[in-house]
Amino acid sequence: MKNILVSCLEPSANLHLSGILKFARNYKLEGIFDPKFGKPLISSSEFCAMGFVEVLPLIFKAKKAIKNMVNLAKNSDEILLIDSPAFNLPLAKAIKKAGIKTKITYYILPQVWAWKKNRVKKVEKYCDNLASILPFDSKFYNKSKFVGHPLLDEINYQKTSYKKNKIISFLPGSRKSEISRLMPIFRELTAKFDGFKKLLVVPLNLKDCIDEIYGDVSKFEVVFDTKTALLKSEFAFICSGTATLEAALIGTPFVLCYKAKAIDIFIAKRVVNIKYAGLANIMYDFMGRDPFHKELIQNDVTLQNLYQAYVNCNPNDFLEASQVLKQYLKFGSALNMVKILNL
Repeated sequence: MKNILVSCLEPSANLHLSGILKFARNYKLEGIFDPKFGKPLISSSEFCAMGFVEVLPLIFKAKKAIKNMVNLAKNSDEILLIDSPAFNLPLAKAIKKAGIKTKITYYILPQVWAWKKNRVKKVEKYCDNLASILPFDSKFYNKSKFVGHPLLDEINYQKTSYKKNKIISFLPGSRKSEISRLMPIFRELTAKFDGFKKLLVVPLNLKDCIDEIYGDVSKFEVVFDTKTALLKSEFAFICSGTATLEAALIGTPFVLCYKAKAIDIFIAKRVVNIKYAGLANIMYDFMGRDPFHKELIQNDVTLQNLYQAYVNCNPNDFLEASQVLKQYLKFGSALNMVKILNL
């Protein structure tokens, strides 16, 4: 049995880890991940935060976790780091400095095309396998290998036609701060969709604290399966994140809406070097194409703007763009990751 040390902090990273584990055999996980995969050193939920300000209280916990992860690495057969460079790069450095020879695989590389280009040198210095899920990563990394995109493993269906069925999905995010900022306006927006089925998509890890985090959800039908909700819906209102790419690949028209603390936006504008927030739009930009979908950020997230995004959407353009995006990403990544990790 192989001991696999995993550092998997984000909900989306855990989702992509599950795709790999479906094909893996005879392994034991250690490290940081969702408890549904086994018994972690630390549950990934303890590190779930967003924004430049909100991560500060986690710094002490992260330093202690890195020390414990290095100890586990001494007896590991493979080391897998997924996304989260603020934690995983210092971890990779600490493992190498401890003289541990086990190969480190970095899956879902730091987004150096957006900010902190100096991370390229660190990733290539401290990591042995650079597993890229974006075709354009190779423009920035010298040693990266495109392994496919995990969502093409997880999404095996795509809309080929469109019809108005009066089902709308609302996805206010996966973090408490995101949800608290979008839910008030989503509740207000439901009045524009009288006679519609309004699906509120809640991540499974928040299932037991809906009242506490979401407030009044009486105007919605609460569901927990993102992909099924998006497939059923004629339109979706989605907080920035993995769900926007899921909708893009499924072919469900949507608008990205994102609100954050003013200080986070202030800092981001000065350090982030991208035109768009949504991954589908970012990929389309690298392809030299016009934006895939509409984005509403900060003060633009208003009742009128959200509703107009629905009214003005051209679903046939969405379906065509979805096909182009799927062809660009080519194939899923799970089987290639199993090969890299020798599982």
